Amino acid sequence: MTKLVSLAAALAIATAMAGTQSLAQDCKAAGTVGSAGSASAGGTSASTLGTAGTCATDDGTTSSIGSGGSAATADGKAQSRTKINENDNQLKAQSKAQAMDQGTFSKSQTKTRVRDGELESTTRTMSHVPGQKPVKSRTDSNVILPPQ
Repeated sequence: MTKLVSLAAALAIATAMAGTQSLAQDCKAAGTVGSAGSASAGGTSASTLGTAGTCATDDGTTSSIGSGGSAATADGKAQSRTKINENDNQLKAQSKAQAMDQGTFSKSQTKTRVRDGELESTTRTMSHVPGQKPVKSRTDSNVILPPQ
């Protein structure tokens, strides 16, 4: 009996939706950005990434953003966190990951932002073993949409 009711409900929804159409609009301007990075030293590792996209149509602008990170260590401490903020002017995301074992550490940080037709994402990483020079890297990605 339950299957019959579920099937009847699905049929009713499909019939009702057959009469309505939703047309997608083409983007007049669109862009995507992303950056990511990993660091490792000794028994530690940390990685972060961020990505964002936007589409401007006649009805306005739609944007999305995502970010994340992870950290791992054999014997020490590891932590990661992500914050995403939005308001009427912009979307922002920030992820940080760090792993430490004694004096050895690895860390990664990614910041991503969409604001006024500009998309940007930056990732910085660093790893360090005591007595050695730190290893650092930076990755940037920027897109500026043409004016409407």
